[in-house]
Amino acid sequence: MGDLEKAARKAQEFRQREREILDAALALFLEQGEDRVTVEMIADRVGIGKGTIYKHFETKNEIYLLLMIRYEEDLAELFRQIAQSPDKEQLAREYFRFRIGDPRRYQLFDRLENKVIKDQAVPELVEKLHAIRAANLDNLTGVIESRINDGTLEDVPANYHIAAAWALAHGAVGLMESPFYRKFIDDKEDFIDFLVSIGIRMGNKGQRGR
Repeated sequence: MGDLEKAARKAQEFRQREREILDAALALFLEQGEDRVTVEMIADRVGIGKGTIYKHFETKNEIYLLLMIRYEEDLAELFRQIAQSPDKEQLAREYFRFRIGDPRRYQLFDRLENKVIKDQAVPELVEKLHAIRAANLDNLTGVIESRINDGTLEDVPANYHIAAAWALAHGAVGLMESPFYRKFIDDKEDFIDFLVSIGIRMGNKGQRGR
């Protein structure tokens, strides 16, 4: 095996180990809460030494941000996949499914963002996160504006529709993670379907009675 091939293989193994660390960290954060999870716990879950973690990540804030970046990149990939779909409601349906389909993850990333912003941590990764999010918002805005132009949605600023969708998703996630909800709603999958159907119709032209 030549030096270049060895270097390429080593780089591939490094990236694979990084993915394993991030996957283990996410699982632990969801299971136990991010404040209780230590670097040692993450290393034990992966089956590596604590020192190996620090070869990939300097701080937990870096892990937090890379997980959030991956989340936004998944959303960007979703937008790319359905950009050419003839089903104009598909984006709204998939968007709500993405946001509320895993409420614990949604709440985790909401908390983590508040932590890293407060700590002013890893500014270059915060900048990358915001750049990806801005691109996602641009894509979403473009879809909304096309639906306003074809008469499907109310002719209001696109950010009204985006903010309304965010409010519904945020409220839905809070509800689904509340102890009361777990007792109050028996068929949770059917309820999610109901919420998604509301999200798809929300903002349609004529619903405000004008």
